[in-house]
Amino acid sequence: MMINIIFGMLILGMLLAFFRLLRGPSLPDRVVALDLLAIQAVGMIAAHAVRSNQSIYLDVALALALITFLSTIAFAFHIEKGELPWKKS
Repeated sequence: MMINIIFGMLILGMLLAFFRLLRGPSLPDRVVALDLLAIQAVGMIAAHAVRSNQSIYLDVALALALITFLSTIAFAFHIEKGELPWKKS
């Protein structure tokens, strides 16, 4: 019962983050929204691991969290430098 409430709250949070991703006025807002979506996906995977009693899903969640962290750091670096990797001069 409680796990269904957790899934519902995560889905609601993902919908709101997706709305911010689409409507974000600036690139940093969109990067933060994308990071939030990925972290909520990690939460969904972790909740599924608890529900199914399969610890292998926690390894997947950990890998996704690490990739998300590194990609956020890379985006922050490029935003701070003022250049974007796909718009080379």
